[in-house]
Amino acid sequence: MRQTERSKGRIVAVCSAPEKGMIKRDIKEGVLVKDMGLDGDAHAGFMHRQVSLIAMEDIMTMMEKLPGLVPGSFAENLTTEGIDLGCVEIGDRLKVGEALIEVSQIGKECHSHCEVFKKTGECIMPKKGIFARVIEGGKVRAGDGIEFVQ
Repeated sequence: MRQTERSKGRIVAVCSAPEKGMIKRDIKEGVLVKDMGLDGDAHAGFMHRQVSLIAMEDIMTMMEKLPGLVPGSFAENLTTEGIDLGCVEIGDRLKVGEALIEVSQIGKECHSHCEVFKKTGECIMPKKGIFARVIEGGKVRAGDGIEFVQ
């Protein structure tokens, strides 16, 4: 991690969907399960992309083109605010609520051209989406802190 003054922030939303392909909705709180992801979310599993994060600041940029966007519109599990996700590197660890996650991937190709791409001609997930593995499980709630740890 490149140290910045924005190395701490908060969780704005905890989002989940019971099936893949659905827009996730803000469930306000959930449990991150070690080596799995967000309990009850369709994307939870043993792969390296167990939890996804995106910054509210990036969603707000896209809202200029598509005002109806909300946390979960990009199928992210955790919507953050205040922390600079643009400086994360693979292997960085973040304390999120009671849980500890480790960044495993930065960005994801928008294969099926999501609804946002169809309407605006661009998607932020290829550059702004952050994926992580759950190292230590625990509860996470909207309002909880998120910060880089050594």
